[in-house]
Amino acid sequence: MTRFLAALAGVLLLVGLGAVAPTAATAAPSCGIGWGSVTKVRAGTSATHLTDLRTGEHTCYDRLVIDLDHKATGYTVRYVSAVHRPGSGQVVPLAGAADLEIIVRAPAYDDAGRPTFPVSRWSRAADVTGYATFEQVTVAGSFEGETTIGLGVRARLPMRVLVLDGPGIGSRIVVDVAHRW
Repeated sequence: MTRFLAALAGVLLLVGLGAVAPTAATAAPSCGIGWGSVTKVRAGTSATHLTDLRTGEHTCYDRLVIDLDHKATGYTVRYVSAVHRPGSGQVVPLAGAADLEIIVRAPAYDDAGRPTFPVSRWSRAADVTGYATFEQVTVAGSFEGETTIGLGVRARLPMRVLVLDGPGIGSRIVVDVAHRW
């Protein structure tokens, strides 16, 4: 009987320790991301203008938000070997091991040719220092009603694109890039 009680106490002790000691599998977030890395396209043009770029860090991905002053309709987001300046074709060097080219069917200037997004911020459009995935955000140029944005990332990782309403009559194109596969 003493052996049985000692064995039972040992089993209960092991089970109890397992219940309170976190394992590596439970310590990491379970993201369940299944986005893939293929080109994302939404056809259309709009009478909107790019007004701002913002970034954010999340548990499972980094986020780029492109603010527009009206409803967004068209974009292309894809991995490329190099991002080029629209009009000239000049290569835009980006930090990171992979380049995402984001073409928004909206200019970064108004109908009178005045910038709607400060040209002084184009080369470093958002500070992504310390981000898990983003290395650099650059406005490559705005030409013939489209704006090209270069996003340097640490690797070719899954990404998704969303269009969100607001604020006001504006909208946002959101590009999320996962931290891992």
